[in-house]
Amino acid sequence: MPKLSIRDLDLRGKRIFMRVDFNVPLAAGGQEITSDKRIRASLPSIQYALSQGAQLVLASHLGRPKGKPNPEMSMRPVAARLQELLGKPVVLTPDCIGAEANRIKSANNPVVLLENLRFHPEEEKNDPGFARDLATGCDYYVNDAFGTAHRAHASTVGITAFLPKSAAGLLMEKELEYLGRVTNNPPRPCIGILGGAKVSDKIEVIANLLKFVDSLLIGGAMAYTFMRAQGKPTGKSLVEEDKIELAKELLSKGSQLTLPVDHVVAAELKEGASFEVVETIPDGMMALDIGPKTIALYEAAIAKAKSIIWNGPMGVFEKPPFDRGTVAIAKAVAASGALSVVGGGDSEKAVKAAGVADKISHISTGGGASLEFLSGIELPGVAALTDK
Repeated sequence: MPKLSIRDLDLRGKRIFMRVDFNVPLAAGGQEITSDKRIRASLPSIQYALSQGAQLVLASHLGRPKGKPNPEMSMRPVAARLQELLGKPVVLTPDCIGAEANRIKSANNPVVLLENLRFHPEEEKNDPGFARDLATGCDYYVNDAFGTAHRAHASTVGITAFLPKSAAGLLMEKELEYLGRVTNNPPRPCIGILGGAKVSDKIEVIANLLKFVDSLLIGGAMAYTFMRAQGKPTGKSLVEEDKIELAKELLSKGSQLTLPVDHVVAAELKEGASFEVVETIPDGMMALDIGPKTIALYEAAIAKAKSIIWNGPMGVFEKPPFDRGTVAIAKAVAASGALSVVGGGDSEKAVKAAGVADKISHISTGGGASLEFLSGIELPGVAALTDK
């Protein structure tokens, strides 16, 4: 990795400002965390820093409070859960900046958690004065929040101007290592698998992947925009009419692009709906999953792969029976033995639903950030870190 890692810093006796991604889901009212996965994801970096004799100032956003305090988006339940997981006191500041926050930071507290960064509009505006206030009393900066690395905010970019060294945390380092390995001279054959509803969400990803993958397998509703671009019937399937010309352009660029050869169709989208498998989509029917011939075609390509990048489901996998294609692809990726990197969000849910998460090399914690990385876009939160 070309950037400094937390392991490159001498942490003993230092106060570290660590940007974490504690943007956890909360039950209504904001008092109870419904999944602590994101808190657990940064535990290795937190525990490493503490074991090296550092004091920690942890900072995160939570929800979208629109630049003003909102008690339903307080970090209080996060502080309580982190304290349980660490078995050490976690002191929450009443605000992320100001005299009281600075007093708590400078006291001898091993772990301080700042109140929600987005209670101030200056965070998302990357305001230099706000960034300087965040840095007050700290020696080094560590970013362990890959999920926010595509945002140029005060706590991800601005703060690095006010501290002498800025390094990647262990989670950030792992993300960059795996995403780098599959995009920069990957083991071959390298297979890309892209699904999801919209071509428009993945235009840059498709264009960038076509530069280096040996084959790009398309599923999900985005396949039907490509099929319409080929002049094939799509029935009532979801098609982005305004992206048909773009789909034609992408098809002309990439001989690696592989589209479904059969489809699971139904008259309406609902769980347990009656369905049929067709090669040509009839009028009045919508395609909701890839069919068995496509599954077999994709499985054969995946079985030969030495590296795999997957982002997005093959169908409406939240509603059985339209989950079969996605589950089959998840199992094929797991069985391939290839270096496999799965993007966050729906792809992660699919891998877990198929029960094969432990057989995937890396599941990204940042949906938006991993998509931008796969698009070949430099992430501001990574660019701001100190070069080795």
